Amino acid sequence: MLRRSFMVGLPLALAACGKDHVFAPDDVIARVFYRDPGPAKLTLFTMKNTGSDNGAHTGLMINASQRVIFDPAGSFSQPSIPERNDVLFGITPRVEQFYLSYHSRITYYTLIQEAVVPDEVAEKALQLALVTGPVSKSACTISTSGLLRQLPGFEFIHSTLFPDNLSKQFTNYPGVTSREYRENDSDDKTVAAREIAQELATGQ
Repeated sequence: MLRRSFMVGLPLALAACGKDHVFAPDDVIARVFYRDPGPAKLTLFTMKNTGSDNGAHTGLMINASQRVIFDPAGSFSQPSIPERNDVLFGITPRVEQFYLSYHSRITYYTLIQEAVVPDEVAEKALQLALVTGPVSKSACTISTSGLLRQLPGFEFIHSTLFPDNLSKQFTNYPGVTSREYRENDSDDKTVAAREIAQELATGQ
């Protein structure tokens, strides 16, 4: 992509929510099946305003028997990326990068927090994500916190409406690492969406 981007490491410590109901068929999901070869992991994405530093949206990437992104009430959507009830499938590293690029721009950046978890915890997170959606507008964080607090080891999570609150709570899980992803492109997300669609179509 032509936009400039950079990663910033952090010590441990936009998009508004809203998406239509969609339900990809089984065969379409099967064609894009992907599991990252790394450990079972939960990755919390918090999209934050670059001016106020306030959180605006929450997403959760789950690496279990397959890797998906639970993007409750999110606006990220591409025809070649199957979705079912706010769960995005086929999250290869390339698709993950598109997701980050779409949400990160001159006015928003993405805080990425990763937690390595037991296989059974990741698998439970996946199953909960599949039955949670579709999520109503502006309920992205309360649905994500509600999912997390049902997982072994995450019982300390309290339900919250606020992305920053959930992000702070998430750091209490042992071994969480954090980093930022930023881009300096236009505030207009439709520009990023068009560029991503073109790259997906051309296989760049």
